[in-house]
Amino acid sequence: MGKAKDLKSRVSSYFTSPSSLGAKTQALVEQISKIKIVIVESELESLLLEVYYIKKYRPRYNIRLTDDKSYPLIKITVQTAYPTVLFVRRMDDPKALYFGPFPSSGAVKLVLKTLRRAFPYQTVVNHSKRVCLYNHLGLCPCPPINDTPELRKDYKKKIKQLVKVLEGKSQSVLKELQKDMLQASQEERFEDASELKRRINALAIITEPTRKPFEYDVNPNLRTDIRFSELQGLKGVLQKSGLQITSLARIECYDISNIQGTNATGSMVVLIGGEIDTSQYRKFKIRKDGKPNDFAMMQEMLERRLTHDEWGTPGLIIVDGGKGQLTSALTAMGRRKKAIPVVGLAKREETIIIPTTQQFFLEETRRSDGKKARKLYGVNEDNFVELSLSKDSPSLHLIQRIRNEAHRFAITYHRKLRSKEALSG
Repeated sequence: MGKAKDLKSRVSSYFTSPSSLGAKTQALVEQISKIKIVIVESELESLLLEVYYIKKYRPRYNIRLTDDKSYPLIKITVQTAYPTVLFVRRMDDPKALYFGPFPSSGAVKLVLKTLRRAFPYQTVVNHSKRVCLYNHLGLCPCPPINDTPELRKDYKKKIKQLVKVLEGKSQSVLKELQKDMLQASQEERFEDASELKRRINALAIITEPTRKPFEYDVNPNLRTDIRFSELQGLKGVLQKSGLQITSLARIECYDISNIQGTNATGSMVVLIGGEIDTSQYRKFKIRKDGKPNDFAMMQEMLERRLTHDEWGTPGLIIVDGGKGQLTSALTAMGRRKKAIPVVGLAKREETIIIPTTQQFFLEETRRSDGKKARKLYGVNEDNFVELSLSKDSPSLHLIQRIRNEAHRFAITYHRKLRSKEALSG
């Protein structure tokens, strides 16, 4: 049993020249009768499922985790003045909290590395009496050194939030962080608000609902069923809000990335049947120059995309942003004479913005200087409704997943262009 991101490479590695395989692997390959795969939601789920299967079937060639003596664990010394988060192999402290087991030390380190970006913590019981390197990296608060009542209280709060995440209560932690961020912003503590926003973003990788390993054992098609449920749920809520959706077999999402209008880029990412399809991604180098204008850039990108019928027709377009970006998308479709359902996802409250009508039309006239003038009619504040879904809504998770991927893809291309410009300069 094992896990892999690239199944083809993982499986084919067992069917190479026998001379390149160890004796144990050769014996394993000779006894293979069939290969079964289970697709899960995340790497963390794959780790937990591997542990579950090894303990259930006790396979001959998976010697790790078949007993309970030395598997990797996460230990948190919650009873100490400054709790420490540690990688251990034994439960030797009844006062500490333990999480695991994990199938490898690399798995534990992956989990801890992810959590530390959101909840900086110390990793040694007796911390040095000086500021450590990890403090400069924003990963360790060095509490014994910067010892104040405020720091002690804040550090304990972060550890409690970390524990909640490990217990599967990510959503309650996210709500708490979002509430704190809003309060900091209202009190004009913008540095604190920015730090809280960073922590919220860092939690993105572990905020997806986690399925229990036995669920995949009972239903090997669980991931497919989850995607079908997400799509059906999204179709239902959008139709109830007045948007005419016929199919969500293909969904496209768009985002803009720029700093002060320079090297502006746009991204198009695609979901096919609810699954990311990177082969159909497209990136755009925005041609518009001048001051930053996300609305005009969004319109330019959508107009260019809508000239490519060979890319396929989406059943839904999602734009990252609110009414301004959504209006830009509608304007682009008016100019290209297209009618595709489109919604926006406003960042601040994760609200879905939906146009109440698709009856938009473009009027072309001639100005006094002879140039064409175009105006889109039908777009105003009354043409939109805002839909707030529950934070644990599968439909919202689907939209957030594709929006986050669009943002990642856009900013990656933007950074690449900036780097090229810096090198050429």
